[in-house]
Order: sequence, then structure tokens, then C-alpha cells
Amino acid sequence: MTGNTEGATVEIDTELNPATVEVIRNYLHSAATEMMRTLVRTAYNTTIYEMLDFGISLYDEELNLVAEAPGLTLFLGANDYGVKKAVEYVGAENLQEGDVVLMNYPYWSSAHTLDPCLISPIFHDDDRIGYAVVRAHWMDMGAKDAAYVHDSTELYQEGLVFPGTKIYEAGEPDEELIELLRFNTRMSQKVLGDLNAQISALRVGRRRYAELYDRYDAETVRAAVARVVEHGVTKAREGVQELPDGTWYAEDHLDDDGISDDLVRMAVEVTIDGDRFTVDFSDSADQVKGPVNLPYGKTETMGKLALKTLTTHDEPTNAGHYEPLSVIAPEGNLFHATPPAPTFTQWPAHTGIMMVYEALAEGMPDRIPASSGSDLGAVMFWGERQERDECFMMGCNEGVGWGGTADHDGVNGVMNITESNVRNTPIEVMESNTPLLIERVELRTDSGGAGEHRGGLGIQKDYRFTHNADALATVKKTKTDNWGIDGGQPGAQNAVVLRPGTDDEESTGTFRDSFTAGERLSNRTAGGGGYGDPYGRSPEAVRADVIDGYVSREAARDTYGVVLNDDDSIDYEATATLREEEK
Repeated sequence: MTGNTEGATVEIDTELNPATVEVIRNYLHSAATEMMRTLVRTAYNTTIYEMLDFGISLYDEELNLVAEAPGLTLFLGANDYGVKKAVEYVGAENLQEGDVVLMNYPYWSSAHTLDPCLISPIFHDDDRIGYAVVRAHWMDMGAKDAAYVHDSTELYQEGLVFPGTKIYEAGEPDEELIELLRFNTRMSQKVLGDLNAQISALRVGRRRYAELYDRYDAETVRAAVARVVEHGVTKAREGVQELPDGTWYAEDHLDDDGISDDLVRMAVEVTIDGDRFTVDFSDSADQVKGPVNLPYGKTETMGKLALKTLTTHDEPTNAGHYEPLSVIAPEGNLFHATPPAPTFTQWPAHTGIMMVYEALAEGMPDRIPASSGSDLGAVMFWGERQERDECFMMGCNEGVGWGGTADHDGVNGVMNITESNVRNTPIEVMESNTPLLIERVELRTDSGGAGEHRGGLGIQKDYRFTHNADALATVKKTKTDNWGIDGGQPGAQNAVVLRPGTDDEESTGTFRDSFTAGERLSNRTAGGGGYGDPYGRSPEAVRADVIDGYVSREAARDTYGVVLNDDDSIDYEATATLREEEK
């Protein structure tokens, strides 16, 4: 290889060397990260630029994932499925430079209608060399309800649907389609602003990817990408082979489907056999009347997440990392929705991933933490800002407690694993853009499941309305417990408390309601499960938890068998006696 300056062509030896492979691999990930930064800097709604509710991916010409930017976990895997469906629908031969395809048909895009996937081919010297994909959460697509739909019974109530439609052709926008969006969305300025932000991110990705072909010849880039993917396959297979062989089963429930109050049954069977990793949801309920049905592409992503965390969690992702995976969900199953089944909330992905880990914990409890809070603590607010003569719509997902493990306590107040890098909305942003005052944000004492290694604590966040507004929450894990391991106890359940401290106080999960000035809402997220017998926790660790406010004095005594004196010192004699009596 000869030296070069920026933009110069590099001559490559016939034999591809590892340094070149690493330069190209890191360049692609850097390109995806630059796409992310462009999106965050130009997006219009806080769900994108504050919460980071997006997924950004780059693919080669064969639609193999080659790089992605940090984002929402389930979006990233869903992009893999969505880009294939979009190219299949439009036809690769019908794509030209500058085209942008808009797709939010949930059964193909693998997300609900508010998460449109924008796909653009990448060309170099008239050759199609790859694809850039940016998915992000929009504020509205003209669904029957503002903000979020909880009770749709068919897709057609969930907003405008695009199966794979060119919104840009040869670099020029389709103004008629853009006007269609403008006149069919409640917040057209934000929707069109976010569309343009995604377009900008795609341009960055296309440009950076093509620059590789300016710096290296096509043969070299393709060979390097193939080497990276091949390495991913090898590492993933080795990772699966290190896991114990076996078949394990677990089941769990959603609170409801949005139409009836009946629990919705989820079930999974996970099989590891040599270098194959199979996740089978066939025993789950059939698809239901309400919008909790899951498109298969998102179900597949749940399997990808479980496999990735157990095998190649410390490596940037490429298509090779998923080669050992098979995900089974028959059509018409809860985890493989078919048209026109409603799919808007898609909550089995967020609660069901813990069910997958619960099955795995049967065979490898030393590798798997106890359950996390198993939900997102998702609340949204919307209405009019009379002092500004404008509408607002803003959401916030809250952290949950993660489960304890074989060697440490669970983490307090972090996002569900399905959310990855997603953040909550900062208090300053909420208060300056909505008629809300955040009166309290704190860890929930005693919410972490008891165990030798305690589960992480959930969060309590209290909102007070300073003007009239509407609100909703999407929380589907309030009626059933999460789980501990090896004698560990479940963490506290999720709860959204409406109008706390009044005669109208109500503890609920998913709801939609209107509030007047002065009324309050308290969002309380679940704690993680504990790991091991609570009496195995050292009295000193329990005392520290009490001092930190993680565990109450009452729970220290009743659950952990640790007696504290008034000065918070440990009464070792009383503790020993109590623990012996309770054995």
C-alpha cells in the first residue's frame, strides 16, 4: 500500500492485508456515526434529538449489514428485515442515485406506522454499491388518535401507510407526496422537519460510503467487507458453541391487548445445539384483536438481541453475527402479525425479551441476570400551549431496575435493554416545552427484588399539570411479577398513578386521559429481580442499602433478616437469631 492524502486513490497489493480491513471497517462505522450526528442536529422533535429514538444502518449491495450507529436496539435489527422488504417491493433495478424510499408498512418495516424507515441506494460510477437506512420516530401519521393508539382493531386506524414509496427520485422530492404528508398529519412542521433530517443523514451516509470507492478500488472494499462479515460469522459460531446445549421454555403475560382486560399469553422455547441458536415463539397466543401484535421482523430482532448479548456483545455489529440464529413464529401468531392485524403498540417485544432471557436462565443461570423491570415506563403529553399559541406533543421513557447477577447487584434506573442508547427526556426540556412541572424524580425504595445480589431500583417521577393537557401511558407489565434467580425475589411492579393523594387516585398501566391544571401524575417503574437467597446478602451490604435509601429498615428486617439499631449499626446477635429462626 502506498501513502496518500485525503481524497487520493490508494493502490492495493493483490493480497488484502489486515490493516486495510480494519481501516475500512472503522471507516464504515464512523460513517454511520456521522449519519447519527447529522440526524440529531437537524431533527425537529425531542423523541429523536433528546431520546435518540432512531436506528441507522449501512448495507452492502447484497443487503448485508456492514455498520450501524448506536440507537434503539429493536430498530437496528428491524432495519435488516425492512431494507430487504423495501428493495424486494420496489425492485433493485428500479432504484437510481438520489432515490429515497419511504416505508412504514409495519409487517415489512417491522415497527409501527410512526417509525418510518427511509432507504436510499448508494452508487459509485453508476454501480450500486450499498444502501443507507435511517429509521426514526415521527410525532404523527394521521392515526385515529393523537400521540399513540392503544385500541386500534385494524391497521387502517393507525395512520398513513407507505409500503415502499419513492419520496425522492433522482435527488428530487416528490412534492405531491410531501403535501400528502403535510395535510394528513397533526404536526406537519415537525413531521416534515424530521423527514428532511433523515434525508440529510442519508446523504451523509451515501457520500461517505462512496468515498471508500474513491480511496480504494471496488474489489478491495468488497473483499474487506466480506472479510469483516466472515469474521463475524466465526465469532458468533464460536460464541454459541461455548454455551451449554439444551432446550428451555418460559412464558409470560401482557396486561391486555388494549381491547379486553384479559392477559395476553407469550411463550418461548430456546434451543442451543452446537453452533445453532433457535428461538421459537410458536406456543404463544394467536394474534389478538388489539394493537399488541408483533411484526415478524421485530420478533426476529428479539432473537438477534439475545444472541448478540451472549456471544459478540463487545464487537460492532455486522450481518455475520446473526448467522447462527433461527427465529420461529408461525403466521397469525402474536409474534407474526398478518394484515390487517393492528400492531401499533408492539409491546411484546419490550416485555417479551425478558421471557427469552428467563428461558436461557434455566440452562445458564451464571450468565443471565434476573429480570429487569420488563417495560419502558412510557408516558406522553400533548395539548395546546395557550401562552405560545401552539400545540405540543412530547414523550418520556423512564429507566427501570435491572436484575441482579451471579456476582453483582442490578443497576438502578436504566433503560430497558430493548431501548439500548435511548435516553429519557431531560426535565429542563419537558418543563420548557410543556405545561408540566416535575415535582419529584427519585429511586423507589424497596423496588429492587431482594436477593444475595439485589435487583436494581425503579424510578418514581411525579408530574404536575400547570395548564390543562392530555396524557397517556403505555405500560403493559403491571399485573404480573417479573422474576428472580436461585431464590431471588421479583422486583416491584410498574404502576402509573393518576391524581395521587385525591379521592380520584387510580393506579393503572396503559391509560389515556385529560388533566386539569393542578392535577398530578406519578410514573413508577419496576425494579429488577434479585439473584440468590436474600439471607445470603451480607448484613453490611443490607446496612449500606438502608443508609442509601435503597432498602427500608422494615424490609431489611423482614426480607433480609438484618436488624439495625437506631444509629444504623448492625445488631449482629439479633440478626443471627432472626435469620436462624426464619430458615
